[in-house]
Amino acid sequence: MRRDQDNNASDFTNHIPVLKLLDCSLRISVIPLSIATIWLTVTNKQDNSSYGNLDFSKLMGLKYMVCISFISAVYAFLAAVSSWIRCLVTKAWLFFVSDQIVAYLLVTSGGAVLEILYLAYNGDREVSWSEACNTYARFCNRMKIALVFHALALCCFLVLGVISAYRVFSMFEAPPVPFKEVEEERS
Repeated sequence: MRRDQDNNASDFTNHIPVLKLLDCSLRISVIPLSIATIWLTVTNKQDNSSYGNLDFSKLMGLKYMVCISFISAVYAFLAAVSSWIRCLVTKAWLFFVSDQIVAYLLVTSGGAVLEILYLAYNGDREVSWSEACNTYARFCNRMKIALVFHALALCCFLVLGVISAYRVFSMFEAPPVPFKEVEEERS
């Protein structure tokens, strides 16, 4: 059974080079998207004479997004390199699980920043928070751009998740259909 799985995994990479190229291209695309997210977030600061200065280090959600973007860039680089190493290509389940974990982390960090931006634009009247983007418009605009890059990296990982799921589940044969159901379908 194990030998069949290894052969199926190598058959996958031999018969579908377009999918392997797409996989590697998406992984490589995540790297500049994550680096752009990190750079836009870390260098984002704005001073206001009335309210003081605002930078990413004062908001925990932005720190979290920077950490997750770093993790996704490093993982994407390592996965792109290891996708060409023959002994690791047969470990499709490892890529599947890792892609899923990184995608979920990107969702959570994107959600955290989306909440920060929502509150910055709309405020929260119940707790007397006013809108901050009226005062810190440049900061908010750069955060929106960083969030777009972050969302694009997430989209790459969503497609990678589908590709890695295909790799894992193509190793197994479909379950047999009982004879009685086949006869009923023909009638």
